Amino acid sequence: MKNTRIYKMAFASVYPHYVTKAEKKGRTKEEVDTIICWLTGYDLTELQEQIDTKADFETFFAEAPEINPNASKITGVICGYRVEEIEEDLMQQIRYLDKLIDELAKGRAMEKILRT
Repeated sequence: MKNTRIYKMAFASVYPHYVTKAEKKGRTKEEVDTIICWLTGYDLTELQEQIDTKADFETFFAEAPEINPNASKITGVICGYRVEEIEEDLMQQIRYLDKLIDELAKGRAMEKILRT
């Protein structure tokens, strides 16, 4: 999986798409933020700072306070790849986030999305 172009893409440019995808399915921006904060360890202020500074995905995940230890429980297929089999850490983290937003848009309960 060698799509390293996404690493330099600004997280802020993709974030509105996450929100739109969720809202089209009756979910909220707050739920999207909760998922992102759960995965990365950012609080809402830190998340907004990452968006405001237009951090790329590489920086966004490198500066994340702590990737949630339960992230390894995220399984399934996203973009044709099984997320649990992606070897490159950064790509796996990006796909974890994609998978969680997908689950939100599909109506999955927050407790299940957050692996509680």
